Amino acid sequence: MGWCIRKEDKRIPPNDRNDRNPQVRNQANQHRVNEQIRISPVRLIGINGEQLGVVPTNQAMDMAREANLDLVEVAAQERPPVCKIMDYGKFRYQQQQQKKDKKAKAHQQKLKEIRVRPKTGEHDVETKINQARKFLEHNDKVLVNVLFRGRELQHIEEGQRIIAGMLEKLVDVAKVEKHPSMEGKRMTAMLAPKTT
Repeated sequence: MGWCIRKEDKRIPPNDRNDRNPQVRNQANQHRVNEQIRISPVRLIGINGEQLGVVPTNQAMDMAREANLDLVEVAAQERPPVCKIMDYGKFRYQQQQQKKDKKAKAHQQKLKEIRVRPKTGEHDVETKINQARKFLEHNDKVLVNVLFRGRELQHIEEGQRIIAGMLEKLVDVAKVEKHPSMEGKRMTAMLAPKTT
């Protein structure tokens, strides 16, 4: 890494060449720590969460150093800004863990498709209904397709009977988002999980 030399002959590292957008970097590291806090006085919160009142920044920094911890600005928009004495590394680690946990818990809704034919047997239709029930309980949407081929298009009522039976058996776990309709050579209906 090369160094730039200024008039004051201070060694200042150049901008990080890998950091394309410094604004994004600043948003990610939004807490000012120790010497980065320039405003004085600050409202100080102690190690155990107790209010220590409004104190000059230098005094707050000394208290943090005595405890071998960091002074972290937790609410910069307040007047005076709120600072807390804490272990900043541990704080950042806990925040990352919370973010990971939120991401893991968030379930993205998917669209699952169930395909049947007008001549599909009753037992096979029951199996498809059970699959659709599992998808709906897992909070996914289900697209029910009845596929018609050749002369089956002359007997659309068979497809309507199958799709109506499926919707009737799934009424306890699903709501109909799109009623059965013909789209080319297929009849489709969309089911969404019931919100409790």
